[in-house]
Amino acid sequence: MSGKDAAATSGGRPRRVQAAAASGWEAVFVDPLGQVVQQRWADAALAVAFEDLEPVSTFPVVPGTRWGPGLWWSATTGRHVSCGSAAMRAQLMVLDRDPRVVGLAGRPVRLLWRDGRGKAYSWVPQLFARYSDGSALLADCPSHPQAGGERARRAAPVLEAACAQAGFSYRRLEPLEKVRAANLKWLAGYRHPRNQGRPGLAAAVRGAFTRPRPLIEGTEAVGDPLEVLPAVFHALWHGHLTAPLDVPLSERVLVSPGADQESGRRDSTGGPDRGEER
Repeated sequence: MSGKDAAATSGGRPRRVQAAAASGWEAVFVDPLGQVVQQRWADAALAVAFEDLEPVSTFPVVPGTRWGPGLWWSATTGRHVSCGSAAMRAQLMVLDRDPRVVGLAGRPVRLLWRDGRGKAYSWVPQLFARYSDGSALLADCPSHPQAGGERARRAAPVLEAACAQAGFSYRRLEPLEKVRAANLKWLAGYRHPRNQGRPGLAAAVRGAFTRPRPLIEGTEAVGDPLEVLPAVFHALWHGHLTAPLDVPLSERVLVSPGADQESGRRDSTGGPDRGEER
């Protein structure tokens, strides 16, 4: 970054993206045949299904950390997503529950650009999410605000501009609050379809919570908690039921109908047909 650009900052963060970078963004990715491809970012963003690609580079292993790279099984896609950290796994949990998300991938693309002096830079965002309207999110999942250091700070406005050009968005996702993260982690353990249980159990669970009531009360109304609780947690993960996630999940937490049940009830009574976000 030139001295002129460094001066055009606000709060210590560059706000101007060099015209040279804007006209010269490049994307590097591994195509479905395993070949490394480099092409104009504008073309790749339009034509490439990044959500279906393998990582363009592996996640680093950081000595001394308690959590290393792994795989996240996505309930949205039924496939594994490469994951590099506990902070990234938490963000994957959030996106995997979002009904607007239809695709997820870990590190599927590297962006290349040059500054005003011709110096080359690159960055590989940790996460890609595709939405049902065709738009997409490129994101990093820092464990704390300073993660990534100066290099991440310099890359952020460039990535924001490149994504804006493509109709995407770029964000550094803030770490989840501890209680919410713990609740999501618990519910994620029941995200697989096998936790719906025997035929008819999922419908019975949803029927038990047509009005808000404590979790254990609705569960026992259906049957043996050992059998019913996995189906309740599965419904909570998928938004068929809802509960506050900013307080610890317990047997007395208030469980309510999900957005789909509320929408169905309005439709049956002649009310407005408006979808609600989970």
